[in-house]
Formats: sequence, structure tokens, C-alpha cells
Amino acid sequence: MAILRRSFAFAVVGLALVSGCTRLPPLYEASLKARNLAELQQFLLNHETDLELFRLRGPFSVAIQKDHELRLSGTEHVDTDLFLSAPAEKAPLVIFLHGYGSSKRAHANQAMHLASWGMHGLSLQLPNKGPWISNGRTLARIVSLIYRYPEVIDSRVDVNKIILVGHSFGGSSVAVALAEGAPAAGAILLDPASVNKNLPNFLRRIDKPVMVLGADDDVASTRNREWFYRFVRSGIAEVSIRDAAHEDGQYPSEFELQNSGKDPHTTEALQVTFVSALTAAAVSLSATGTFDYAWTSFNPVLENGKFFNPKKK
Repeated sequence: MAILRRSFAFAVVGLALVSGCTRLPPLYEASLKARNLAELQQFLLNHETDLELFRLRGPFSVAIQKDHELRLSGTEHVDTDLFLSAPAEKAPLVIFLHGYGSSKRAHANQAMHLASWGMHGLSLQLPNKGPWISNGRTLARIVSLIYRYPEVIDSRVDVNKIILVGHSFGGSSVAVALAEGAPAAGAILLDPASVNKNLPNFLRRIDKPVMVLGADDDVASTRNREWFYRFVRSGIAEVSIRDAAHEDGQYPSEFELQNSGKDPHTTEALQVTFVSALTAAAVSLSATGTFDYAWTSFNPVLENGKFFNPKKK
């Protein structure tokens, strides 16, 4: 198991590279002093913040275990990558599901970033050309298994704080998992898409909080993204990220992974913007059961136009 030890210097360099920012958010150095997850959450919730804080690595080291086999039955298993946060106490688990033609590797940087902020990450490899309804039902089984036996991931998983994240068609699978009763706290959908005419029936059955982080429709229009906000009856919020492409919802993108680290369709700055919004949303949902804290953190970027078209019901 590989261990990544985040350093303060590395985080400063990372901020300068991806955002052109030379000043650290005022709360960042204070957040680094958190000794455990409870301290970090209490500090964050007691201070009004914005997304600049979450562009940076959090205070905790991360243990990475690639190609972890998760057995659903004697004959069925799922390939996963694990990103385990260092604190000894129980912590939330964020489960990532890729989209069409993609892989668990396309969410490695997102999972690692969230783990540095005190949330374990699990990136799944399911059939990447669908069927997405079936993938959603498999995801529901995975969540139920972890809920009953958290030690299949790590004994430190807080089973009452499992959060589902899906990109593109993986977002539709996450929606199906929630509709099918997966014991998750809620979901964060990264520019979700669907072409399955039955998906609205699943969306109407969702009764957990959902956050949609969308790309910019003027850059790339995602198929039927509007379904998610329209058909989830309540407890859903949505916002779009200015200039972001659909592929910016991955980090690294699958295209980059398959083309020697190059992808003309993404920019690291916008990928990190997705990561910062994802982190704020996951912190908010795991600590409070709602997305209210995250929504407040979006105010500065809504005011300056980097985020737009906010809506919630």
C-alpha cells in the first residue's frame, strides 16, 4: 500500500500552478492544524469559507491501494482503487463511478484530494459502456455490502456517511442506486447524462440530497442533464461551472490517460475547480446531512461569474 504524505510546501506549489494564485486563503494554515477529522469539521463549519480553501490539499496523509478486489459473491467481484484517509476515527466514504468509455483511474485525483480532507475514497470499475441501469443496481448492492460489512473497505468507514459520486452516464447509475434504496447519505453528480427513457422514473423515487455540478452548456451540452433537476422531486441543487467542458468532471480525464498525458478538451484549472466544488459538497453533506454549507461557499464564485445558473428545490 503506497502512502502519500501531503506537505504544506507541495500544497502551496499546487495552488500556484493550477490557479495562478500567490496568496493562500486566510483559513488554510489554520485548517492544517487539525489533529483529527472532528477538529477539522468543527473548524470548517465554524468559519465562513469559499472554494479557494478546497483547491488545496487537506491536512491528512493518504494511503493508496490500487486494484483492490471487492467481492460481491463467490463468483462476482468488482475492481476498485482505495484512497484511505489517515485519521484513526471513523470517516465518510465517497464512492466514485466513471462514465461511458472511462475508468476508475479517471477519478484518482478527486478521490485522493477528498481523502486529504478526511474522507475515504473508493473508485469503482464497472462495465464502461453500460447498461447504466444495471450498473446502478450493482452500485446499490456494493453500497449495501459496505453498509453491512465496512471492513471489506476499512473498519474506519462511517457507514452512515457514504456519499455517491458519478460522472456523465455514471451519474445516471448513481441516481438509480439511490432510487433502489442504496443506504447512502446522498449524491454528487458531475455533469450527469442519460439517454435511458426510464431514468425519470428512478429520479422521481430519490429521497436523498443530490448536488449537480455541471459543465458549461456553451462549451459542451450534456445529453438530458436537465432531467436530473426536473424529475428529482426535492432536495436537489445544481450549479454550472463557467467554461468547463464535460471532460473537466474527471481528473485526470480518460482521454489524457490514454494519450500520453495530453487532452485538448480539459484544463487543469477547471478540473481543480470541479474538485474544489466536489470537496465542499462532500464536506457539507458528510458533516451536516445537507448541502447548505457548500452552497454558501459558492457565493464568491457566483458573484464573480465563475459559477452560474444556480438553482435548488
